[in-house]
Amino acid sequence: MLALDQGTTSSRAIVFDDTGEAVAIAQKEFAQIYPQPGHVEHDPLEIWATQSATAVEALARAGLSAKAIAAVGITNQRETTLVWRRDTGQPVYNAIVWQDRRTADACERLRNDGVEPLVTQKTGLRLDPYFSATKLAWILDHVPGARADAEAGRLLFGTVDTWLLWQLTGRRVHATDITNASRTLLCNIHTGEWDDDLLSLFRIPRSLLAEIRSSSEICGHVAPHLSPAGVPIAGIAGDQQAALFGQACRTPGMVKNTYGTGCFLLMHTGEKAVASRNNLLTTVAWRLDRPGGGRTAIEYALEGSVFVGGAAVKWLRDELQLVRTARELDELAASVPDAGGAFLVPAFAGLGAPHWDPYARGALVGLTRGTTRAHICRAALESIALQSADLITCMERDSGLRLRELRVDGGVARSATMLQFQADLLGATVIRPRQIETTALGAAFLAGLAAGVWENRAALDHIWKADTEGTFRPSRPQTDMDALRRGWSRAVERAKGWALPI
Repeated sequence: MLALDQGTTSSRAIVFDDTGEAVAIAQKEFAQIYPQPGHVEHDPLEIWATQSATAVEALARAGLSAKAIAAVGITNQRETTLVWRRDTGQPVYNAIVWQDRRTADACERLRNDGVEPLVTQKTGLRLDPYFSATKLAWILDHVPGARADAEAGRLLFGTVDTWLLWQLTGRRVHATDITNASRTLLCNIHTGEWDDDLLSLFRIPRSLLAEIRSSSEICGHVAPHLSPAGVPIAGIAGDQQAALFGQACRTPGMVKNTYGTGCFLLMHTGEKAVASRNNLLTTVAWRLDRPGGGRTAIEYALEGSVFVGGAAVKWLRDELQLVRTARELDELAASVPDAGGAFLVPAFAGLGAPHWDPYARGALVGLTRGTTRAHICRAALESIALQSADLITCMERDSGLRLRELRVDGGVARSATMLQFQADLLGATVIRPRQIETTALGAAFLAGLAAGVWENRAALDHIWKADTEGTFRPSRPQTDMDALRRGWSRAVERAKGWALPI
């Protein structure tokens, strides 16, 4: 299987065999565009160029031809919004990234109109600029002629999966899967269809929208002039749902956390869409095609989102140039027992769950003359675990379950220092899998199921294995960790509302 993993900062392609082992990996970073504070964009053509190039490179590294690939799976950064011309394929504007906060005021106006309860009931989400609908409306309203072209059927909208699928199939298939559709604020997660009330609320013409498909079904085939030519594209899921599937969290109550650019905690809740009372999101986990025809019921998850996780490490490396590499930051953080009373609240793009404050901004507090570079590096790693712990507390309250085990993945999960701190904060075991590329693996699993590589989900369960050095158990007194969490809460309060007009 060839998994295409289109992320926030890079495009990756990984070839997996039927035992879940990664045979070859290719990766290309692409430009992050910041037109003004709070705005984050990507070039859609660069997304496609880097993703298609990594597919070619991964197959070459594996020494495989298209005939050796059973299926292609796609997983992607969610919510990021693209609009392009139906006839030429030319984007009308840059992709507006999930981190972008330009529509915060539009969301606030809608909240003041009292429509958020309706939106949440239908979508499981909140009125926040994080999601796609207000980004899409912004493009239609701010790009000259875009709204008229959309209403005339001359434009197409898609999240990143839709854009890649459209390109891979030679511009033949305009479709998305239910997990990506569920993150737009335009899809009713109970019916699995686009919702007319939501389209009217956000002023979105239906002609823009892609067909909603299952997460595991053959959606099309790679065009003859592309690589791997003729191979079925058989699995699509947003990155966090793909990671949940790849972590084998396929029964209610199982939990995973992905430590990537952001952090995303999901608990599988089965066929029940559990409404959160603690500011979490209710989202679609996946829907599968049944072997021989038909579809399974929609399965759901509770989700908490941290906007800035590993991106805080990148900020210290690239913008502040405090370290040269992420490994250097990890080593510095491990060289001190704690952050010396310092707390970094990386609210560079506002705060997600459970705070949902688009006006929050980053803060570094608790500094003294004795604060060193190592303490700041430690505070950055600890901020990732502290934000995740806040989400897990909310999840425990919503589900009524005490977390016993957390399965983790993502780039920052390579840090033993951070994972041990996470286990200490939670008072629970943290487990890193042997195959840490679980997002891409989930896409490969979904594609392989549809293509007949595996007969059913049960056949996948034995593939997931814990890393022999990847199990972390609590080792610090809970009283110490409780005090740290109280300090963290004080720091978060100081970051809230910072960008509100004075």
